[in-house]
Amino acid sequence: MKAMLFSGPGKPLALTEVVQPRPGKHQVLIRVTACAVCRTDLHIMDGELDAPKLPLIPGHEIVGIVISLGEGVTRFAIGDRVGVPWLGWTCGRCAYCRSGRENLCDEARFTGYQIDGGFAEFTVANECFCFALPDDYSDAEAAPLLCAGMIGYRAWRMAGNAKRLGVYGFGAAAHIVAQVARHQGSDIYAFTRPGDTAAAAFARELGAVWAGGSDTRAPQPLDAALIFAPLGTLVPTALRATAKGGTVVCAGIHMSDIPAFPYADLWGERCLCSVANLTRQDGEEFLELAPKIPVRTRTVMYPLEKANEALADLRAGRIEGAAVLVPGYSESSARK
Repeated sequence: MKAMLFSGPGKPLALTEVVQPRPGKHQVLIRVTACAVCRTDLHIMDGELDAPKLPLIPGHEIVGIVISLGEGVTRFAIGDRVGVPWLGWTCGRCAYCRSGRENLCDEARFTGYQIDGGFAEFTVANECFCFALPDDYSDAEAAPLLCAGMIGYRAWRMAGNAKRLGVYGFGAAAHIVAQVARHQGSDIYAFTRPGDTAAAAFARELGAVWAGGSDTRAPQPLDAALIFAPLGTLVPTALRATAKGGTVVCAGIHMSDIPAFPYADLWGERCLCSVANLTRQDGEEFLELAPKIPVRTRTVMYPLEKANEALADLRAGRIEGAAVLVPGYSESSARK
């Protein structure tokens, strides 16, 4: 099969012919029909997340069709459409797993990091960590729900019932969570890269009551803020923008160092916390909620072999919504 292979930090992905995987016990073989591109993929390629499996097929927002079953599979049948997220396996035995916090399992393994992912024509995944997908979404539309959507949903829940919600970094996750938060009655204040008028306009299109650069301040104090941009400098900025008793949630898996800041920025019972991965319960809840809102994902499609181009566009902030790789996609057709 064709796959985009990662061989080490700083190296571009290489289109490579590799052996098609076979499903093991409790695994399903999936023909990949779409795989969204995530900033976490950039963190892996840049060496900011250490010890990936090498060589590695990245990609952890996978949509596809089950074409073969491994021993013991009971949750899915051949022909089912499934989604595969970042969380690929947990031990099921530790205190975290047994208390509903499997996202913190020390033995957890992650799709597109320690497990080959979806930048390929086929992939295998443990049936217990796959999701049935709502029929309301095409394959490309569904792919961003599997990380940007699910992680955004977990971050939003951790922010509490915020009437005035700030969102720093208006990319794939933010454009989904903004729709969830607005549906629940929040006013969205969107903070974009300074000078990025297109991102600010996109945020306003999705209902933000205010949008501006992250170097500016919202017109009134926020009840909570979600930080999706991987910039540690935004932490004290968001704390200063948040009212007493508010919460700042760092929603990325990697962030640059947080600079020192005065205790006064945290004082007043403000809370600072991070989101670590997702649980399967998060995924089930979000996939049930998304079509009811309904959440609509904005996607830009690329052929599988153009993965490096999609990653470059993501890095440069040229994507409105989410980039999605589609095996067999023709660039001559209109991008969605």
